[in-house]
Amino acid sequence: MGYDLIRAKLARGETIILDGGTGTDIQRRGAAMSGDTWCADANLTSPDIVRDVHRDYVACGADIITANTFATSPLLFSHIGRAADVNRIDAIAVKLAQEAAAGTKVCVAGSMSTMRPMQTGSDRNNLAHEWSEADARALFRMKANGLKAAGVDLIMMEMMRDTDYAVWASEAALETGLPVWIGMSAEKSEAGGLQGWGRADCRFNDIAAKLAALKPDAMSIMHTSPNDTGEAIRVLRQYWSGPIATYPECGYFRSPDWEFVDVIPPAELVSQSRHWHELGATIFGGCCGIGPDHIAKLNQEMRG
Repeated sequence: MGYDLIRAKLARGETIILDGGTGTDIQRRGAAMSGDTWCADANLTSPDIVRDVHRDYVACGADIITANTFATSPLLFSHIGRAADVNRIDAIAVKLAQEAAAGTKVCVAGSMSTMRPMQTGSDRNNLAHEWSEADARALFRMKANGLKAAGVDLIMMEMMRDTDYAVWASEAALETGLPVWIGMSAEKSEAGGLQGWGRADCRFNDIAAKLAALKPDAMSIMHTSPNDTGEAIRVLRQYWSGPIATYPECGYFRSPDWEFVDVIPPAELVSQSRHWHELGATIFGGCCGIGPDHIAKLNQEMRG
């Protein structure tokens, strides 16, 4: 399905519904998670589960589903000696999402992240692993061009959390000529302000300013606690007047598994989303820990 319908909805300020957490729902249905690559290899080992997750989100009313390509981070895969596998796995992931969306008007997005090797038993990237700007940009271009070749309708930049790798990755996506949505992740700093997720050295204000200046089709506050999402929207609005999406997480990651604790009831996600709508958001969905029941409720309640 082409992007024209989504572009028209954005222009009219209409509500758009996203899917929920793809990787975490794949885990919830029994696919094995990897300590090295999280949910990436599920595209190879459990394709039926991956496809069924997408189909359920389509059935729940999502306008956009995102292929399971977040964890095929070119940084992560290059570190473990598997950079050559990124485009091959992504092509399979996109095909599974396209099969789920076949015969509908649902768009298929490809996810790009700056995920690095994870600290075992934690939700933190190991920041000791660094790449030169030239090497990182080359890896991000490989990933972005692979997603384009696979036939995605748009690229979702997800968990953009800093003022270096996030900029390089987003610029690589924009170079493809595809529509790009930039999703930022925030958390509270020790001082009480917002910082990039896992990047105490990056103020959220600085991240928002740099990424908004790239002029994507939309910007998102995603994989962020619902408690911090409203504040993040207010910060973003200082630099961005275009469409805003919200898709929060609930629970926490203890690599390689997601812990489904303190799950937000669907009605509570709707209530929070209505508040974010008052702050300017028009696009709603969920990230890790959020499932099809949440998306069905958002579709039912947020369209009016």
